Amino acid sequence: MGTGKSVVGQIVSEKLGLSFLDSDHEIEEQTGLSINEIFTEFGEEKFRELEHSFVVEGHESEGNLISCGGGLCIAQGMLEQLKEKGLVICLWASPETILSRTQADSNRPLLKVDSPLAEIERILAQREKRYLAADKVLSTDNRSIEQVAKLVVEFYSAQTS
Repeated sequence: MGTGKSVVGQIVSEKLGLSFLDSDHEIEEQTGLSINEIFTEFGEEKFRELEHSFVVEGHESEGNLISCGGGLCIAQGMLEQLKEKGLVICLWASPETILSRTQADSNRPLLKVDSPLAEIERILAQREKRYLAADKVLSTDNRSIEQVAKLVVEFYSAQTS
Protein backbone atom coordinates (compact mmCIF):
# COMPACT_ATOMS: atom_id res chain seq x y z
CA MET A 1 0.00 0.00 0.00
CA GLY A 2 1.70 3.12 -1.23
CA THR A 3 5.20 1.68 -1.47
CA GLY A 4 5.38 1.65 -5.27
CA LYS A 5 4.92 -2.07 -5.89
CA SER A 6 2.93 -1.72 -9.10
CA VAL A 7 5.07 0.96 -10.73
CA VAL A 8 8.38 -0.57 -9.65
CA GLY A 9 7.14 -4.01 -10.69
CA GLN A 10 6.39 -2.82 -14.21
CA ILE A 11 9.85 -1.28 -14.61
CA VAL A 12 11.65 -4.29 -13.16
CA SER A 13 9.71 -6.80 -15.26
CA GLU A 14 10.65 -4.91 -18.43
CA LYS A 15 14.33 -4.80 -17.44
CA LEU A 16 14.37 -8.52 -16.62
CA GLY A 17 12.17 -9.71 -19.48
CA LEU A 18 9.47 -11.07 -17.18
CA SER A 19 5.70 -10.84 -17.50
CA PHE A 20 4.23 -8.34 -15.04
CA LEU A 21 1.08 -9.25 -13.15
CA ASP A 22 -0.56 -6.99 -10.60
CA SER A 23 -2.76 -9.09 -8.32
CA ASP A 24 -5.27 -6.27 -7.78
CA HIS A 25 -5.68 -5.72 -11.53
CA GLU A 26 -5.98 -9.45 -12.21
CA ILE A 27 -8.63 -9.86 -9.49
CA GLU A 28 -10.60 -6.93 -10.91
CA GLU A 29 -10.44 -8.54 -14.37
CA GLN A 30 -11.55 -11.94 -13.04
CA THR A 31 -14.43 -10.66 -10.94
CA GLY A 32 -15.57 -7.64 -12.93
CA LEU A 33 -15.50 -5.68 -9.66
CA SER A 34 -13.13 -3.03 -8.38
CA ILE A 35 -11.10 -3.78 -5.26
CA ASN A 36 -13.19 -1.15 -3.51
CA GLU A 37 -16.40 -2.96 -4.52
CA ILE A 38 -15.03 -6.32 -3.34
CA PHE A 39 -14.14 -4.84 0.06
CA THR A 40 -17.50 -3.06 0.35
CA GLU A 41 -19.71 -5.95 -0.79
CA PHE A 42 -17.78 -8.99 0.48
CA GLY A 43 -15.15 -7.75 2.97
CA GLU A 44 -11.40 -8.00 3.28
CA GLU A 45 -11.45 -11.73 3.99
CA LYS A 46 -13.05 -12.50 0.60
CA PHE A 47 -10.54 -10.22 -1.12
CA ARG A 48 -7.65 -12.07 0.57
CA GLU A 49 -9.14 -15.40 -0.60
CA LEU A 50 -9.27 -14.13 -4.19
CA GLU A 51 -5.74 -12.77 -3.91
CA HIS A 52 -4.43 -16.03 -2.47
CA SER A 53 -6.11 -18.04 -5.21
CA PHE A 54 -4.64 -15.83 -7.93
CA VAL A 55 -1.11 -15.88 -6.54
CA VAL A 56 -1.09 -19.64 -5.93
CA GLU A 57 -2.95 -20.85 -9.03
CA GLY A 58 -4.00 -18.01 -11.32
CA HIS A 59 -1.02 -17.62 -13.64
CA GLU A 60 1.85 -19.36 -15.37
CA SER A 61 4.29 -20.72 -12.81
CA GLU A 62 7.46 -19.24 -14.32
CA GLY A 63 8.64 -16.02 -15.90
CA ASN A 64 6.43 -13.67 -13.90
CA LEU A 65 6.91 -10.74 -11.60
CA ILE A 66 3.83 -10.46 -9.43
CA SER A 67 2.89 -7.39 -7.44
CA CYS A 68 0.87 -8.63 -4.46
CA GLY A 69 -1.18 -6.70 -1.98
CA GLY A 70 0.58 -5.91 1.26
CA GLY A 71 -1.78 -8.03 3.36
CA LEU A 72 -1.28 -11.22 1.37
CA CYS A 73 1.64 -12.54 3.39
CA ILE A 74 -0.25 -12.29 6.69
CA ALA A 75 -2.31 -15.45 6.13
CA GLN A 76 -0.77 -18.48 7.80
CA GLY A 77 1.66 -20.23 5.44
CA MET A 78 1.25 -17.72 2.60
CA LEU A 79 4.74 -16.22 2.81
CA GLU A 80 6.18 -19.71 2.69
CA GLN A 81 4.10 -20.52 -0.40
CA LEU A 82 5.30 -17.33 -2.05
CA LYS A 83 8.92 -18.20 -1.29
CA GLU A 84 8.45 -21.66 -2.82
CA LYS A 85 7.45 -19.96 -6.08
CA GLY A 86 10.32 -17.45 -6.17
CA LEU A 87 11.97 -14.49 -4.52
CA VAL A 88 9.87 -12.34 -2.23
CA ILE A 89 10.90 -8.69 -2.15
CA CYS A 90 9.09 -6.37 0.22
CA LEU A 91 8.99 -2.69 -0.62
CA TRP A 92 8.78 -0.73 2.62
CA ALA A 93 7.89 2.87 3.41
CA SER A 94 7.27 4.80 6.60
CA PRO A 95 3.66 5.48 7.61
CA GLU A 96 4.12 9.16 6.77
CA THR A 97 5.43 8.36 3.29
CA ILE A 98 2.58 5.94 2.66
CA LEU A 99 0.03 8.53 3.76
CA SER A 100 1.51 11.22 1.52
CA ARG A 101 1.43 8.82 -1.45
CA THR A 102 -2.09 7.51 -0.87
CA GLN A 103 -4.15 10.30 0.67
CA ALA A 104 -5.48 11.54 -2.67
CA ASP A 105 -6.43 8.01 -3.81
CA SER A 106 -10.06 7.23 -3.02
CA ASN A 107 -9.56 3.57 -4.05
CA ARG A 108 -7.84 2.57 -0.80
CA PRO A 109 -10.54 0.74 1.18
CA LEU A 110 -8.33 0.14 4.21
CA LEU A 111 -7.73 3.89 4.57
CA LYS A 112 -11.37 5.00 4.59
CA VAL A 113 -11.17 5.76 8.30
CA ASP A 114 -11.12 8.86 10.51
CA SER A 115 -7.36 8.69 11.11
CA PRO A 116 -5.56 7.20 8.08
CA LEU A 117 -2.08 7.70 9.59
CA ALA A 118 -3.03 5.78 12.74
CA GLU A 119 -4.54 3.04 10.55
CA ILE A 120 -1.36 2.81 8.45
CA GLU A 121 0.71 2.57 11.64
CA ARG A 122 -1.59 -0.18 12.95
CA ILE A 123 -1.45 -2.12 9.68
CA LEU A 124 2.35 -1.89 9.45
CA ALA A 125 2.77 -2.96 13.08
CA GLN A 126 0.54 -5.97 12.40
CA ARG A 127 2.43 -6.94 9.23
CA GLU A 128 6.01 -5.94 10.05
CA LYS A 129 7.21 -9.33 11.33
CA ARG A 130 6.00 -11.05 8.16
CA TYR A 131 7.46 -8.33 5.92
CA LEU A 132 10.86 -8.74 7.58
CA ALA A 133 10.78 -12.45 6.69
CA ALA A 134 10.85 -11.63 2.95
CA ASP A 135 13.99 -12.51 1.00
CA LYS A 136 14.76 -8.78 0.77
CA VAL A 137 13.23 -5.66 2.30
CA LEU A 138 13.86 -2.39 0.46
CA SER A 139 12.91 1.01 1.80
CA THR A 140 11.31 3.27 -0.77
CA ASP A 141 11.52 6.32 1.50
CA ASN A 142 13.53 9.12 -0.12
CA ARG A 143 14.20 7.01 -3.23
CA SER A 144 12.91 7.51 -6.73
CA ILE A 145 11.01 4.76 -8.49
CA GLU A 146 14.03 4.27 -10.76
CA GLN A 147 16.38 3.89 -7.77
CA VAL A 148 14.12 1.29 -6.17
CA ALA A 149 13.75 -0.59 -9.47
CA LYS A 150 17.55 -0.64 -9.86
CA LEU A 151 17.96 -2.12 -6.37
CA VAL A 152 15.36 -4.80 -7.11
CA VAL A 153 17.06 -5.72 -10.40
CA GLU A 154 20.45 -5.90 -8.67
CA PHE A 155 19.10 -8.15 -5.91
CA TYR A 156 17.24 -10.40 -8.35
CA SER A 157 20.27 -10.71 -10.62
CA ALA A 158 22.57 -11.56 -7.70
CA GLN A 159 20.17 -14.24 -6.46
CA THR A 160 19.54 -15.88 -9.83
CA SER A 161 23.01 -15.84 -11.39
